[in-house]
Order: sequence, then structure tokens, then C-alpha cells
Amino acid sequence: MEAKRLLRSRLLAARSVRTRAEIALAEASLAQHGAAAWSGASQLAAYAAVDDEPPTRTLLDRLLAAGVSVVLPVVSDTVLLWAPYRGWEHLVAGPMGLLQPAGPAAERDVLAAVEVLIVPALAVDSHGRRLGRGKGYYDRALSDVAPARIAAAVYDDEVLDEVPAETHDRRVGFALTPSGLRRLGSD
Repeated sequence: MEAKRLLRSRLLAARSVRTRAEIALAEASLAQHGAAAWSGASQLAAYAAVDDEPPTRTLLDRLLAAGVSVVLPVVSDTVLLWAPYRGWEHLVAGPMGLLQPAGPAAERDVLAAVEVLIVPALAVDSHGRRLGRGKGYYDRALSDVAPARIAAAVYDDEVLDEVPAETHDRRVGFALTPSGLRRLGSD
């Protein structure tokens, strides 16, 4: 879809010019809001941010320190499997430059036990439509997960009025931004 391609290009360009200070502030704020919302969870799925993604390291470490069992994705062919997060220093480089746990991965049904899934996105809109990078890994992984259990981590200016979507695109119920956790409606 051409509209998605153009929007991805614009969003990636905007991310590429963020300053280190902006990124550091975003990381601290995401950790503060995410930990306030989910430190009481027993199990949570998330991802280890890389490159220009909103940083998740501090959030993951705070949740782990609070006793939350955190699992991260492990790319396996065209699907995501999940493995325990034991700290940033235990992550290894995976396919496509992603960071993932070095340990053995569980089957995908581990998502049935998690209370919240924090997923990457380039943008979301007020209806919960999520724009990813276009490979479909998360759309496949989230096919049986209710949007109310999914939060996309994005920068504040990546919560848009409208995100182009196709029938296979999975919706999210929340946007975790540096300004806070925002509930997204559905139509």
C-alpha cells in the first residue's frame, strides 16, 4: 500500500533527526509511565528497542526490578517466539538488527498468559490502528490478542489522526508515549 510506504518514510526521517537529549528524555518518561502502569503485572511481553525506536531499556529494567516476568520476542522464520528477559546485557543480535534474549524461546501461546504486550510501532491513531515496519511479524503474533491488552510505544508526535490500515493489521488499545499512557478507541 503506497500510503503506508510514504508515511513510513516520513516517520523514519523524523526519527532520524531526534537529538540525544530528546531520546534520553523520552526513555526516562516512557519508563516512568510504563512502570507506573505495569509494575504490578505478573507477566508482560515487550521488545528491546533498537536504532531510532522509542527506547525501552530503562522500562524493561524497572519492570524486571519490580518483579514482573518479562518476555521478549525471538524471530524464528516468519513468526515471533518469546523468551525471558534477564537484563539488557543478556540480549544478542538477531535477524534484521533486532535484540533478543539468548536463551531458549517458548512457543507463541505464551502470549495468552501475559497481561500486557508492549509492541513497537512507527505510529498509531486514535482508533488504535498501528503502523509497523511492514514485515507483519507483530500482526501475526497478535492475531489472537485483544487490543485492550496491547500498547504501542511511540513518540508523542507519532500519535496521528489517521493511520492507513489493511484488514490484516492488528489494532492496539493504548499508546505509551513520553507524555503518558493514552487509551485508544476503536471503531
